[in-house]
Amino acid sequence: MLRVGGSGLRTRPLRAFLSALGIAIGIAAMTAVVGISASSRADLDRTLAALGTNLLTVRPGQTLGGTDATLPDESVGMISRIKPIEKVAAEGRLADPKVYRTDRIPAVQSNGITVRAAQLGLLNTVGATLADGAWLNAATERYPVVVLGSATARRLGIGASGTQVYLGGRWFTVGGILAPVALVPELDSSALVGWTAAKDYLAFDGHPTAIYTRTLDSAVEAVRAVLGATANPKSPTEVEVSRPSDALAAREATGKAFTGLLVGLGAVALLVGGVGVANTMVISVLERRTEIGLRRSLGATRGQILVQFLAESLLLSALGGLGGVTLGALVTIGYAMSRSWLIDLPPWVPAGGLGATLVIGALAGLYPAVRAARLAPTEALATP
Repeated sequence: MLRVGGSGLRTRPLRAFLSALGIAIGIAAMTAVVGISASSRADLDRTLAALGTNLLTVRPGQTLGGTDATLPDESVGMISRIKPIEKVAAEGRLADPKVYRTDRIPAVQSNGITVRAAQLGLLNTVGATLADGAWLNAATERYPVVVLGSATARRLGIGASGTQVYLGGRWFTVGGILAPVALVPELDSSALVGWTAAKDYLAFDGHPTAIYTRTLDSAVEAVRAVLGATANPKSPTEVEVSRPSDALAAREATGKAFTGLLVGLGAVALLVGGVGVANTMVISVLERRTEIGLRRSLGATRGQILVQFLAESLLLSALGGLGGVTLGALVTIGYAMSRSWLIDLPPWVPAGGLGATLVIGALAGLYPAVRAARLAPTEALATP
């Protein structure tokens, strides 16, 4: 029956190809969407495993009057006394100083770069790495030395350390360039100077605008509950505490909703492909009435005719399914490799895709097969 069903497809290759293509597009879309989404989640899991989910951030919130609150100068020291905390470091945003490539650039062309005072432990606390140069140390943090974020270096056209930038009305030497910081992306568009240098050269008031802490994994929620009151005992409600990894998880949740939409579109395409298969099989029955009558006259039963056309429909859908799964897997692999992601295509995706095509093929071919089986031999042979 499979051989006979295959011969029916070979006699009309273009029609068979176009019908299978409709199935393939739907399966490819669903496979690629699920595969890319799974690869994205796998890469996020790898990133979180490398960066850790125990980073907590303390920032000043709003006062009761609606103005911006400030953290006390002693907040870093007080937070460091919390026993489960392993690392703590702060940074302070400076509103007035701007960074320029040279002193000839108009003041309004600041490129959105923020100047921040940074404590020495900031690099290790937030899990950042250097793309070039060195981080601030006990000596350089007292002098006009700056470490640029990845986006800052790109906007200023600086590719290596050792050059100078015009910062806050004086020249600063670029000591290093950061690689992109996944958990604290605001550092990418920042210029970081030493805590002492910011006070001496840039009139920094010493109030931290963000305090980053690393705590024991088992005590994250407990520490999170007391950070506000510890950072600002007088006004704990004016302190905001967040976990940067939650933002990545929220972004992934948004991606899941978008993935669901795309899977739905793929299902619509699959349904359209199924309609194409049904249309092809109905036309095939009409065109092959004489063949059906001849087979019945030679002894073929109604059941054999039904199975013949049902097998032809299943073969047509299976070809589209195999093509779609292959194409979807290639798209997933290519896209994941282009983004340097882990390639993760769950086994149930291709298996489910093939299963769906067989179900659609059976449903699409059932009516034409039943119609072919019900043709009487004399009626079929009498058809011109």
